[in-house]
Amino acid sequence: MNIIRYIIQKEFKQIFRNKAMLPIIFVLPLVQLIILSNAATFDVKNIKFAYIDNDNSSISRELVEKFDASTYFDVVSNFPSSKLANKAMLEGKVDVILEIPSHFERELVKNKKADLSVSINAIDGAAAGVENVYINQIVQQFNRGVQVQSFVSSDLGNLPQNIETIPSFWYNETLNYKTFMVPGILVLLVTMITLFLSGMNIVREKEIGTLEQINVTPIKKHQFIIGKLFPFLVLGMVLLTVGLIISKLLFQVPIVGSLTLLYFYTTIYILVILGMGLFISNFTDTQQQAMFIAWFFMVIFILMSGLFTPIESMPQWAQWVTEFNPIKYYVEVMRMVMLKGAGLSDIYPQVLKTLLFAITMNALAVVSYKKVN
Repeated sequence: MNIIRYIIQKEFKQIFRNKAMLPIIFVLPLVQLIILSNAATFDVKNIKFAYIDNDNSSISRELVEKFDASTYFDVVSNFPSSKLANKAMLEGKVDVILEIPSHFERELVKNKKADLSVSINAIDGAAAGVENVYINQIVQQFNRGVQVQSFVSSDLGNLPQNIETIPSFWYNETLNYKTFMVPGILVLLVTMITLFLSGMNIVREKEIGTLEQINVTPIKKHQFIIGKLFPFLVLGMVLLTVGLIISKLLFQVPIVGSLTLLYFYTTIYILVILGMGLFISNFTDTQQQAMFIAWFFMVIFILMSGLFTPIESMPQWAQWVTEFNPIKYYVEVMRMVMLKGAGLSDIYPQVLKTLLFAITMNALAVVSYKKVN
């Protein structure tokens, strides 16, 4: 144990002696957390809305006012013709064009129905789908208001019987996108910092020549690896703690579940990442090589983790591949524990698989580390 303690002391001194690395470890991840949590959102706002009112009646103006009152739409212009409106969309000046036909009010009063034409810039298909939902909600709300006015004026004793659904949103009642994204981004930062630092650690020893000095000592391989792992495990936990504090204070992300469980799982998870980093460093000669290889795997793992896109939407072969992605399980556990209050029994499959990854990766790191070149 004394040998391991001395190695850990050496590693901590080596980390804190490098003044250039300290901001990278402690400041940049937190800046990234704050920036990415605000920027990485699927919410669609400030939609540039234009309309063509061929009816110019009180009801058509009332419909346009509904869009104007919405926080999602910015009514930018009223075009006299479709040609000018289409040209504006081509130039990127508008995102949505609503065309109200002639005799819109008369058709609505006489036949109880009327058609509207809506054109949406769908280069971004996801945003276009969200915009379509917003438009339908406003039009339906407007339609119900018109129906009520019509029935009240014509037949007070025969009011329409509307059937409405009352949704109940669990775990994220306000549908705040930051509540969904912040735990995932925190996973990203903990993973990146611990993987890159551990990946470059042994390689740096190779570059400056201190690794050869350690190799001629009687230090055993497992003692060397444990001594290398522990400081970065502590740094990862510190990073998680600061990230959780920022999530709570700055973004009001609820932490419903057990923090003890969260730290317990994070400990196992960081062991997986540190094992990967050390395994990579055993096969590289320079820090640049270690960085590029770590980045290669990191990009694949992140994009297939379910952080940005649902895993269920991926092809079947990709879903099978994600079973070997530890980031996927950490993202699931963070969201389950923080937002749903999941217990150990709920995340037991993730704990079991992550523990298996940790044992495998660290065993590979120990076996692949050679004391003799």
